[in-house]
Amino acid sequence: MATTASSRRQFLSLLGLSAVAVSCGTSASGATAAKSQTKTLRYQGWAGQVTLPELAEDLGYLEDVKLKWVGNTISGPQDIQTAATGEIDFGGAFNGAVVKLAANNAPIKAVISYYGADKYAYNGFYVLKDSPIRSAKDLLGKKVGMNTLGAHSEAMLDIYLQRGGLSQSEIEKVEPLVVPPVNTEQTLRQKQIDVAVLGGILRDKALETGGIRALFTDYELLGSFSAGTYVMTDRFLKQNPDTARTFVTAVGRAIEWSRSTPREEVIARMTDIVKKRGRNEDPGPLKYWRSFGVAETAGRITGKELQLWIDWLVERGDIQKGQVTLSDLYTNEFNAAGSSKSSPNASPNASSASTSGS
Repeated sequence: MATTASSRRQFLSLLGLSAVAVSCGTSASGATAAKSQTKTLRYQGWAGQVTLPELAEDLGYLEDVKLKWVGNTISGPQDIQTAATGEIDFGGAFNGAVVKLAANNAPIKAVISYYGADKYAYNGFYVLKDSPIRSAKDLLGKKVGMNTLGAHSEAMLDIYLQRGGLSQSEIEKVEPLVVPPVNTEQTLRQKQIDVAVLGGILRDKALETGGIRALFTDYELLGSFSAGTYVMTDRFLKQNPDTARTFVTAVGRAIEWSRSTPREEVIARMTDIVKKRGRNEDPGPLKYWRSFGVAETAGRITGKELQLWIDWLVERGDIQKGQVTLSDLYTNEFNAAGSSKSSPNASPNASSASTSGS
């Protein structure tokens, strides 16, 4: 089991290193000028899952832009750090992690929301059915397994503990640990951790097996909200505006396609994508997919989903008040989804549009 003890300040330092790397002049794109824009976007995937850009490409929405998979990640913060240093062209993470990275002077912009919480798509904090843990105070001295530190799950844990009346010194006695998502359920059942953070298809698969119960969920804490955004560097956006517009709009269209299309058809297409890409993955858990959870139409960013975490990080002392300017943090300039030219129900123009192969 891969576990790492939490340091609630360590993550900010790691992001600072990324900002230093960016300031040293690392290129964020293979393109050298706006007139020679790249048509290939390097990215990291998630094992056994289909990301919105991958879905958009299969639907034909990316047009002449191609995705180049360079490997998988289990960490949103790692993904956006990699984007900031130019090793990939876009990355996605929890909005609090995006704010932290921007606070460390990384020249990035959030361009579209890509996941969130709703009644179908949420992260739950689960314990074994016979666990004595029933409240925030019961978590003192306990281990909570999550995919990464300093991101969505740790933020939700902190909010739950604060609302449960724990002091900061008590909160620090709760131990978040890094556990790969595919191992989290097993790690809980083997009692190596006391609480497991499970979301999406991994959550529903574990619930179907039984023997666990929810302590709380992020949807219960905050209601429906967009939780994470894809980011690109300012340099990439300046050098490749048309490519960025194609990408962002395609992701927005894919979001709306997933909402308006029967669930069985969405699952069939994603299953087909996993089978075709040949990464030695099990497509079985995809049958549990229900929603991407994005709150706004076509993933458009309102600002409130970022301001929430600016305020929270200031309150925690992780960033200074005024260190991040909301208007500089995001843009909807490249998202044309929702216009008549970008109808999510338009016929896909790629030969890979078949939903057979489920």
